[in-house]
Amino acid sequence: MSESQSSYQVRFDWGRAGAAAIGADADTVIWVDQLGEAPAPDGAVTGSLERAAELGAWALAEQERLGGRFRIAVVAAGAERADGSLRFAVEDLLAAGAIIDAIAEVGIDHQSPEAAAAAAAYTGLRNATRHLISASVSAREIRAAGA
Repeated sequence: MSESQSSYQVRFDWGRAGAAAIGADADTVIWVDQLGEAPAPDGAVTGSLERAAELGAWALAEQERLGGRFRIAVVAAGAERADGSLRFAVEDLLAAGAIIDAIAEVGIDHQSPEAAAAAAAYTGLRNATRHLISASVSAREIRAAGA
């Protein structure tokens, strides 16, 4: 469990290690891989920019069903480098930020600073999001590979 985010209802981190760190005591992990390159960890809900509003409504319904705080770990998959290390993927950051923003819009807004920063990245770049995703390193790599 990540000590720095465990007191927050909505958390944000990167990759499988991040999912393990912030998801240990969460009610759900939302795995965000906007371009679909990395399989989600077992039990994770898949998230994307297109599903942000749906996931916000779902989170509120789950909170109401539980009758208390619904703790949500939003995890950006990131991309894998040739050496196996995790690379920042702007498409996953923006999609995760959109999901965090949608969750806040329904009233679940006790966010870690990391989650708030991801949401701010999305809201600040909302009008450019589609272009930034299509112009990202990951999207260019997929196009170059002919996928």
